[in-house]
Amino acid sequence: MAELRTAEVEDLLEVLARLDDKDTLFRLLEDLFTIREIRESSQRLSVARMLADGRSYAKIEEATGASATTIARVSKCLSYGTGGYGAALAVLEEADGESGRGTDA
Repeated sequence: MAELRTAEVEDLLEVLARLDDKDTLFRLLEDLFTIREIRESSQRLSVARMLADGRSYAKIEEATGASATTIARVSKCLSYGTGGYGAALAVLEEADGESGRGTDA
């Protein structure tokens, strides 16, 4: 997807990489995305976490409300994607370890 990596996307990546305050980052998400887009994106991350934990599609659908299509798409990305979900899950795992929080969702 090299054609997606425009100067504008590079600017967005730069901002996201440099923001280290969750509240500021959340305000940016609220400005950039609709409420629905924020919810759907965070839902996909929850789905990825549950898939990585070995949960079934049925359990994930029940827990998150995600459709089977969304779960399958996330699963495909986990298996054959670019590694973005894996990197995100590693960050969450590290954060969970620091906070003592488990991954039970």
